[in-house]
Amino acid sequence: MKYALVNPRWTFEGSIYFGCREPHLPLEYGYAKALLERDGHDAVIIDAQLHDLTLEEVVRRVDALAPDRLVITTAPSYLFWRCAPPELRVPQETLRALEHIPAVRIVVGPHPSTTPAATLRKLGVDVAVLGECEEVLPALATDRSAWQSIMSIAYVDDGGVRVQGGPHACDMASLPALRWPDDDTRRHQHHHHRFDAGPDGPGAEVEVSRGCPYHCSFCAKDNFRDDYRKRPVPVILDEIDGLIAQGVEYVYFIDEIFLPNRDLLEALVHRPLRFGVQTRIDLWQPAMLDLLGRAGCVSIEAGVESITVEGRNLLDKGSRLTTEQLTERLIHAKARVPFVQANLLESGADDPHDVEAWREHLQTFGVWANKPVPMFLYPGSPGYSKRWGSPDDRAWERALDDYLDGFHEFSDIQDARPRPLSELEHQPADAVR
Repeated sequence: MKYALVNPRWTFEGSIYFGCREPHLPLEYGYAKALLERDGHDAVIIDAQLHDLTLEEVVRRVDALAPDRLVITTAPSYLFWRCAPPELRVPQETLRALEHIPAVRIVVGPHPSTTPAATLRKLGVDVAVLGECEEVLPALATDRSAWQSIMSIAYVDDGGVRVQGGPHACDMASLPALRWPDDDTRRHQHHHHRFDAGPDGPGAEVEVSRGCPYHCSFCAKDNFRDDYRKRPVPVILDEIDGLIAQGVEYVYFIDEIFLPNRDLLEALVHRPLRFGVQTRIDLWQPAMLDLLGRAGCVSIEAGVESITVEGRNLLDKGSRLTTEQLTERLIHAKARVPFVQANLLESGADDPHDVEAWREHLQTFGVWANKPVPMFLYPGSPGYSKRWGSPDDRAWERALDDYLDGFHEFSDIQDARPRPLSELEHQPADAVR
């Protein structure tokens, strides 16, 4: 069986998309390719974003492969599944260009994981994978008649959408060390969230763990990458050593939350590598922050979200530290790590003048804190469910309309007012296959 794993050429005009626009390694496809090949299938990753492919070039490559299974994702990479573009415009355009391909069409990503019926309708695909896709894709090599026995998928059956099981969670110990073609790593010159120095060599992304043990109201992880699981340290180091051998000098750990891991950090101390992480500063003792710096960390993105206990409680952060203690940890980290950022959200509980005073105080120590970002209630986040209940077929439209109605200033990466989904997406009359 031949699989085409397509990562479209992403564009974000008019989108609220909060993530980085640069290409990032599609880790989910890397794992899926390895597992598919282990089962005897042929799998080819066609990464239009990393290789800067036009839509016509994507079509030519898929035509040449003549796949039996065509897989497309609804978010740029695993790194941004939690803050995916709400709109499905890019997958729609890509699938429309590939509609002549006689293959079973499979969609993966946060949209089918959270709103499978709406995603099937909008994209007109055959089957949607709920949750993490790597272990499910090999099972879909079977005939459609056998799909009834496959969990964590949704498809149209007898005129309605059949949803089987909940979102899939992979066995992280079974996922191999990834290997990327030399051309992919050479092209990956972007060093995600690095500000201490310009790149002298390629960058990459690596996954140490998946999921998060916390349930902050704003985090859209309920339907994918939810339960916290760790990859074995020897596998991680094998993957990192392969990247170093290819000339990679910086990696960004994409974990929902990079937790203190002494064995990993002590092993990284002896490797010629710099790295960035996203974490919660309240989980790091000063001694572990010292080790983090010695291990090569040059960038910390720390979720603080609010400068008051009330604000953090409103967001269900579950932090045990006071704002003064958080401030001390951030300042301690900055003395060991070149760039430290404290992320803030517009919680509605913080006085704007107090926020500016706190930001200015941190900046005197070199710690950067962003202006509070308006909060988008992603379908699949506890905040969405608390306000509207379980996501239905109009969940993405409802969340975006509320966001556009509620805010007049947006994040600093949005250079124009975002547009509603009705303007961004192609609205099919009946696109379900």
